[in-house]
Amino acid sequence: MTSSVTDPELPRVHGFLSAFRRRQAARTVDFPGGFAAFDDAYALSRGNNHLLVDERTDPEALPGLADELQDSLPYRHVQVLDEELAAACREPMERAGYGHSTSFVMCHRGPVPAHGGAREVDLDVLREPATASWSRFAPQAPPEYVRDMVGRRAARRHGAEVVRFLAAYPADGEVAAWADLYLDPATGVAQIEDLVTAGAHLGKGHAGAVLDTALRLAADAGCTTRFLTARPDDWPHRWYGRKGFEVVGSVSRFERS
Repeated sequence: MTSSVTDPELPRVHGFLSAFRRRQAARTVDFPGGFAAFDDAYALSRGNNHLLVDERTDPEALPGLADELQDSLPYRHVQVLDEELAAACREPMERAGYGHSTSFVMCHRGPVPAHGGAREVDLDVLREPATASWSRFAPQAPPEYVRDMVGRRAARRHGAEVVRFLAAYPADGEVAAWADLYLDPATGVAQIEDLVTAGAHLGKGHAGAVLDTALRLAADAGCTTRFLTARPDDWPHRWYGRKGFEVVGSVSRFERS
């Protein structure tokens, strides 16, 4: 894959993201420069139904490809991994009515922490706290949207060689914070995704316990590239910076409802 950014870990991250999206998808359709991923079981989840551009493509053709390939969806969602290519795509996509946003790609460059004490849990353990968390993140979201956003974790089990769901518990036994950990020991890459703290347990160190556990497990599995993504307009990326993560690039999203 091509990138204008010289950080040596970024191509490895791009390769992991591309492979994960293909593996978790129920079906894919290739096009010049990328592929469309679909999963009808989670039709309202843009993370499961989108175009991913992971090679060079024609920016002028991209809006038409999105319309053609996503004609059954009530939205259009396109992600572009390479920053230079995303910049070239921005003008034709905005002409076609798309909004643009980015997420930082952040790699862990600090010392690997000790195990934080979080434990691996079954997917069903997270269903109730994850559903409750959406009342904080998107209070106006309809139930069917929340259902897809919570249920889509099941598809993630197919995305990487090893997928683990981690949770931290306080003394009262209620799940306080949780996250996904995706491991590909063969390539030495690991992703930490969807780190969330339950509203009643904010500010008590539970997210740090989950993150430390994920970083330790990833390192113990031989994953020297450990990354996550974070919105540049939200506070968590600064917290991740204090935990040893550095911004190495960004992923662009083009969206139209």
